[in-house]
Amino acid sequence: MLSLPPSVRIYLCTKPIDCRRSFDGLCALVVEQLQLDPLSGHLFVFRNRSGQRLKILYWDRDGLAVWYKRLEQGTFKLPTSASSGSQGAEITPAALAMLLEGIDIDTCKRHQRYCRPT
Repeated sequence: MLSLPPSVRIYLCTKPIDCRRSFDGLCALVVEQLQLDPLSGHLFVFRNRSGQRLKILYWDRDGLAVWYKRLEQGTFKLPTSASSGSQGAEITPAALAMLLEGIDIDTCKRHQRYCRPT
C-alpha cells in the first residue's frame, strides 16, 4: 500500500503520451494539459497508448523524480470515470495502488462513506 501524506494529490493524465518523454516533456504536459504546477509536490501519472507503460512525475523536495513501470504482459486499465473526455482526473492513493497492481477499479464495489464538503 502507498503511504502518502494527506496533502499530496494524485492526478491522472487520461490522454496517452509518448513514454520517451522525460522530466521536461512531462512537466510541459502537466502545465499544458492539466493546468497544474509540476513543482507542487503532487503526483502526476501518465500512460502510453498501448497501456503497457506508466510514468509518475513528482517533486521530491529538491528535484523532480520519475518513476517508470513497464509491464511484460497485460495493460494498465484506467478507470472509465477518469477517461470520460477530459484531459485529466484526480484519483485516490488507493486507486493508484489498485492501478499499479492490475486491479480493475471499475469492477470494485465501493461502499458509501462520509465525505466532508469542500
